[in-house]
Amino acid sequence: MLIKKTKLNNVNMKQLTSFLALFLLITQSFGNLAEPLGNQQDQQESLKSYSKYDFVSGDKVIYYDDFSQDAVGDFPPNWFTDASGEVMTTNLFPGKWFMLANEGLFFPEKGVALPQNYTIEFDLLPIQEDEEAEIGIFQLAIYSSREDELYDMGGVPGNAGIEINMGSYFSYRSYDENKDLQNDLWNYALKANQVVRVSIWVQNSRLRLYSLGSKILDVPQGLTKGFKYNQIRLNTAEAGETRFLISNLRIAEAGSDQRSKFMTDGKLISYGILFDVNSDKVKPESYGALKEMADIMKENPDVKVKIVGHTDSDGDDAKNLDLSKRRAENVKAELVKTFDIDASRIETDGKGESEPIESNNTPLGKSKNRRVEFLKL
Repeated sequence: MLIKKTKLNNVNMKQLTSFLALFLLITQSFGNLAEPLGNQQDQQESLKSYSKYDFVSGDKVIYYDDFSQDAVGDFPPNWFTDASGEVMTTNLFPGKWFMLANEGLFFPEKGVALPQNYTIEFDLLPIQEDEEAEIGIFQLAIYSSREDELYDMGGVPGNAGIEINMGSYFSYRSYDENKDLQNDLWNYALKANQVVRVSIWVQNSRLRLYSLGSKILDVPQGLTKGFKYNQIRLNTAEAGETRFLISNLRIAEAGSDQRSKFMTDGKLISYGILFDVNSDKVKPESYGALKEMADIMKENPDVKVKIVGHTDSDGDDAKNLDLSKRRAENVKAELVKTFDIDASRIETDGKGESEPIESNNTPLGKSKNRRVEFLKL
């Protein structure tokens, strides 16, 4: 079975029957895979195919949730909703996932005080029985909440914000008291039963959306200056027969000059170089972060660097050490192969879980410990 445990609250019997049938079909369709489907897809994609994917993760994490500390079958305690949902695991994709019930609104429970420059990233998995049918709509809203209602349940939340719709097509709506701009993008569509990484980069009022290997949106005045943006909201009101699962939600402050920081401090910590769980293969979405380091080395041809991999404390110490070393080696390989950096300028090492920079007792702390460091030699 794809679901290891199921406990849906406030969902009627018809929905539950359909839900179980859907997952049974997915299990039968994919069979027993030797590794997660996400790994196989990544192996079929070249890093170079992401050459216009200039997204770079923010370096100061302010919110992170991978649901790793939540009980399977329960609604995650750090979230708020007017519907229902549950944490689950699958036999196709690693980690834990938050399944969002249809026709619901979902919020990080305490809200998020968003700085002027920040990134939002998460993994999104739309699942449905008929893979050829149109996918329902999943919406992410970033907004400035009304003073008396942090969890705005209205169709258009807050005083100002932007709504991004994803599914069989992409669209956005940017609004405040003086504007209401909308646009549909028909050249992009999610695929059923496949994980996609969604990345958003906000710089003051400018919003860029990256997914499916492309920069999908670039809206210079997407967010209105003068408003305090303090909430994100997920919406499944038009999901239809699609069930949406999310994981690895990360919000981080961005905007620091990494090049100057590296040359001055002699160290750059990257959270934008991505790997699947227990994998040493660099994911294509890492292109922007790798290019950032490659540009530094090209602008400073006398500089040599050491790449050091780090993990969190989950799992066996020896395996984590070996994994961190292999990840560092593969980062070097991509810099050499994709960006033509001289291999003699790069050393590698791995520290496993031995040098944490935060406690491993929380998902946020673990997310900060999983990193790649570049040290100037």
